[in-house]
Formats: sequence, structure tokens, C-alpha cells
Amino acid sequence: MVSLLVYTPPPHPCSYLPDEQAQITYEFVAELSAAEYLDRLNKGWRRFGHSLFRPVCEACSECKSVRVPVATFKPDRSQRRALAANDGAVELLIRTPAVTQEKLDLYDRFHRFQHADKGWPRHAPETAAAYAESFVENPIPTEEWCYRLDGKLVGVGYVDLIPDGLSAIYFFHDPDQRDRSLGTFNVLSVIREAARRGLPHVYLGYYVAGCRSLEYKGRFRPSEVLTPDGRWQPFAK
Repeated sequence: MVSLLVYTPPPHPCSYLPDEQAQITYEFVAELSAAEYLDRLNKGWRRFGHSLFRPVCEACSECKSVRVPVATFKPDRSQRRALAANDGAVELLIRTPAVTQEKLDLYDRFHRFQHADKGWPRHAPETAAAYAESFVENPIPTEEWCYRLDGKLVGVGYVDLIPDGLSAIYFFHDPDQRDRSLGTFNVLSVIREAARRGLPHVYLGYYVAGCRSLEYKGRFRPSEVLTPDGRWQPFAK
């Protein structure tokens, strides 16, 4: 790993829980191996582009790293409905990450909807350079998962390849197709693909109780949560 900068800005209002103060440590890396990133995942870090980050909030510990043991996962009733609604109708194409205008337009539409529906910060139109920095120029092997319905792009996800599994980075979708539960379908697709490849874990990032945008991760059961001392234990919310 080649680290360029480590810093921890002062506390600020939390974007997940508005009544809390958040503080996050960032580390910018020029190089990072998949094995090194797995070690960081097992210490509560996540990555976006070349930036690693981890919450270090003094008064709150609600950001909980969650992973799904692939061999024991069982979809619940609503997840089975998502599979039934999308299998055979929505086509999944797994490719090398790239910037296209079609993806930029979908990304902008998704964030405008999230701003109106969930109070996310207002989003300026995404530039090709910013999109590439976030999703295309990755320090470790990363796949782009594109979902198409009748030929139209309706969802895009990014997935890291790590030694013991797959790590879901980010997913955005067509707000007009939200009744299809494409976010759920994407996670289920990642879990199925990990099983097909013989990989034991799918890492979902942070679960935060009380945050509408992140609570869905707790519905993929059984799952495991990372404890403060670095152990994965059954997740009982």
C-alpha cells in the first residue's frame, strides 16, 4: 500500500443521523492490494475511489460494518418477491468500469430523487471526471454491474473483488423503477454471484439504525456485524 495522506477533520453534523456529530478519518492511497483492503475491511474501514475512511465518532457507534455469510444466507419473503419480479426481466451485465453519458444521466436522476424523498444533500450534475474518480479509477480490481430492462439502463452497481468475497461499494437506480426493489435485487445478485464463484462473504458496508438509506442492509439474514475489537459476530438488531 502506498499512502499519500491521513487526516481526521473536526466533528460535523452527521449525514446519517442528523442529531449526532460525526467524525471520520480518511486515508488517501495511491496503491492498495485487494488483500490489504480486506485487512482494512476487517478493521471497520470502507473505500470510495482512492479514499479509505472509518468513523471515529466519540459519542456514537451506530455505524456497524455488516457482511453476509454466503453459505447460510436465506432470502426472506420480500426478497424472494424481488427475485421473482426481476429474474428473467432485468438483464445483468458485468463489465469493466467506464464513464458514459447514460450512466451520468441515471446517476443525476437518482440523486435528485433521493434529495426530494430522503433529504439527501442537493446534488449538482455529475461530471465525467468526478464520476471516473469515484467509480472508474480504482486501486483494486472492481466490477461494474449494469442492469437493463427492455434495453434501458435502470441500475448500476460497483463491486470490489477481495480474497474472501465481494464488497458492494455503491448502487444507483432509475427512480421510476423503484417498485422493482432494484437495490434489494442488486444485493441478492451479488450474494448469488459470490456463491457461484465459491466466495464465502459479501460485504455490505455500514448499517445505521435510524437511517432510511442504510437500514435495508440489516434485512439480509443471517448476517454478521464487526465488533469494536475486530471480531465478526452474528448480527442481532
